[in-house]
Amino acid sequence: MPSNIEIKAILSNRDATETIAARLSGSAPETFHQEDYFFPCDGARLKLRVLAPDRGELIRYERADIAGPRRSRYSIARTTDPEVLLDILTATLGRAGVVRKMRTLYLVGQTRIHLDQVEGLGEFMELEVVLQPEQSEQEGKSIAAALLAEFGIDEQQIVAEAYVDLLSRGATLASAGI
Repeated sequence: MPSNIEIKAILSNRDATETIAARLSGSAPETFHQEDYFFPCDGARLKLRVLAPDRGELIRYERADIAGPRRSRYSIARTTDPEVLLDILTATLGRAGVVRKMRTLYLVGQTRIHLDQVEGLGEFMELEVVLQPEQSEQEGKSIAAALLAEFGIDEQQIVAEAYVDLLSRGATLASAGI
């Protein structure tokens, strides 16, 4: 099962973060709207990410809710008919929540840098260090730590919970400890 090292932080200065991400990436970012529909799932998270009427991804992932770099193991199945799949999953499992966001994606080596404007929550940065089969979890965490330092992210900005959990309990940035 593929895995990555993930960490999420509240953005305090998006413009400065974008400047650093552009410098590190050396190429233009990709910006797109995402709707993530979550479904009840024992021992993991299950979401349908709708990217366009004819493009979606069903994603199952396992990740601890801890503040700091953490390993995420995932499986992805792509679909050209996300609306029908959404209807089937909703009728079968029910929904656990919806996250709508505008995502700006920068690629830096093996790391995906997401700058997210999350509806109802605010601005976040998420790092995903995609691990190669031969790489250790510690190596991925070291890459993430170096990037956090490059962006000047401090411990108070780190978020342990998934966006869907913050939204489901009506969290604000202040109540999330930020």
